[in-house]
Amino acid sequence: MSYIPDDACLQLLGMQNSTSIYQLQSVGLSNEYYVVSGEGTRHLMASPEVVGYESYLSMTPSTTAALRYFSEKGLAKEVDILTILRGGLNYPLEECCYKAGVKVPNMNFISCERKIENGVIKGLDIKYEKLHIGRDITLMIGDIIASGDTLKQCLTQVIDRFRRRGGSLRRIIFFTVGGSKAIPLLEGFTERIRGFFPDFEGFSCVFYEGIFTVYEDKGVTGINIPDIDFGWRGGVISPEFRHYVLSFLEDALFEKCIIYDGGARRYEIPVHYEEVMDYWESLLAAAPHVDFPAFIAEKIGYLRPVGYEQWRRICGYQLLDVRKLYDLEQHYLDLLSERTLEEICRRRIREIRENLGKYIQ
Repeated sequence: MSYIPDDACLQLLGMQNSTSIYQLQSVGLSNEYYVVSGEGTRHLMASPEVVGYESYLSMTPSTTAALRYFSEKGLAKEVDILTILRGGLNYPLEECCYKAGVKVPNMNFISCERKIENGVIKGLDIKYEKLHIGRDITLMIGDIIASGDTLKQCLTQVIDRFRRRGGSLRRIIFFTVGGSKAIPLLEGFTERIRGFFPDFEGFSCVFYEGIFTVYEDKGVTGINIPDIDFGWRGGVISPEFRHYVLSFLEDALFEKCIIYDGGARRYEIPVHYEEVMDYWESLLAAAPHVDFPAFIAEKIGYLRPVGYEQWRRICGYQLLDVRKLYDLEQHYLDLLSERTLEEICRRRIREIRENLGKYIQ
């Protein structure tokens, strides 16, 4: 399910050091939602082979560009950073603030750990926090949003602490590799926060490369994970990311999701390798029984044929001149009709073993 308003579309605001900055335009949104696209994040999110420090480093240019834009607009001259321990450590917020000339008086931390019983996730538990409570604070956070449960739990705790200790929030800047559930989540929190702090200006939410959606079920192949795996269908993806996937990494469209597990690929590379290989080997096993045209439609986000104007509405590109991208995409889809899912799976398995197998002892 997509939580993006039906009238939503991307508007190009400009470029910052080769990073494109878009804003999601839609009537009735309380907050500002942006999409940034840069070379590093395109490579990261299309390639599970990007691991370790490189995965952190790849996010720096786009993050710095967004912060410079916010600084110029007066939204981020000084911020307190809140790191959600686990996935939030993957976001280079402090380094990028330094590069963008944004002051960081305080660093805050909060943990949100999964409660697992007999191998089953039963919920989330906050076991640690270090919060500086002040007045009129702009808070900056980075984390992945799929179901949104982690962010919901952490924000609820932070708001409670600020309220009880006499603090107040002016704005929250949020960076995410994330899905469309972020929109209703942040819209709801805005109303709630203003009930405590009437001067709260709202969220500035920055999505890397697009506002994705999560699978509601196991998908056409039967192997995707609901509420965790990201996809394009129903989302709003940056034109640059679509172009990159279609032009440079011909099999990236068929990856399990956009980010896999960001924490594992950064800190536990063998675990990440096993997850990537499990997906492709499972897909290879399922391939003889998969409706390949239906799988392509699931991944690209629509059934063909579609005309240019209909495609623009599907993609949220009504305000953009993207005729060449449409032609490229239709040509790419034509070429796929000459291939098989089995050959795609076998090639990716070979490539992943060559590129990531060195991390396995």
